[in-house]
Amino acid sequence: MNLLARREHSTRQLRRKLHARGMEGAVVDDTLVALAQERLLSDERFVESLVRSRIAKGYGPLRIQAELREHGIGDEQISNAVDADAGFWRDRIMDVRRKRFGAAPPADVNERAKQMRFLQYRGFTSEQIRAAFKQADSDE
Repeated sequence: MNLLARREHSTRQLRRKLHARGMEGAVVDDTLVALAQERLLSDERFVESLVRSRIAKGYGPLRIQAELREHGIGDEQISNAVDADAGFWRDRIMDVRRKRFGAAPPADVNERAKQMRFLQYRGFTSEQIRAAFKQADSDE
């Protein structure tokens, strides 16, 4: 209960932590089932919490999807959580780029490549990055 009181956990993550604390497999499984039945453990809430947190930190859909997979979340649940709405992600990528590099478009090819690498590292797709720079060029 102490682990769940601090923040949401995925079922896989909580299982791993309980095993690390020396609990046996059958006890862990029974505990996880009981917590899920009481709605104290919910992968859906965990996904919502993690996605909201990562978007606020400026991460893109690819990075968020990878992190959710690491936590044992299924592909269907991931695709539902990380909506591919182009308008939303276009706004997010522009905000992230502006926050890091300012409102002015890149001055030269090297600066543009640097910004593109940063956005790719943050987990935005190549299409999203190209669209963001196309929009920045047209705003200029």
